[in-house]
Amino acid sequence: MTADLKRVARKILSVLGCPEAELSILIVDDEAIREINREYLQRDRPTNVISFAMQEGEGGGIQSQVLGDVVISADTASRDAAEAALSFESELYFLLLHGILHLCGYDHERGTEEEARRMEAREREIFSLLQEEFLPR
Repeated sequence: MTADLKRVARKILSVLGCPEAELSILIVDDEAIREINREYLQRDRPTNVISFAMQEGEGGGIQSQVLGDVVISADTASRDAAEAALSFESELYFLLLHGILHLCGYDHERGTEEEARRMEAREREIFSLLQEEFLPR
């Protein structure tokens, strides 16, 4: 699984035009992501994915190749996959893509509706490439 996740991350970064970029991926349970969500975003609940961009805020851009961190809850991903009748890998890869897009400046929460649509379109485009290459039919 780890090797596949690395390959998927490399593919996403390549498609986004930053193949040399670095990021960390942390897979946790609901309890851990709830703590992270509460501490850093003041939301006291588990969530599926959280991204921490290193290119934003004070000190952003100091290490231009380091995009940041993507934290994914395996528990939430598993539940969401089951509810949508998808494979766990499919949901995991989608959440990784979603997190990386946030690291690259895409935002569906704080931006305009147009920015949200742009992010969703980019998600669909890249995820279809991931499905073709990494997910069995």
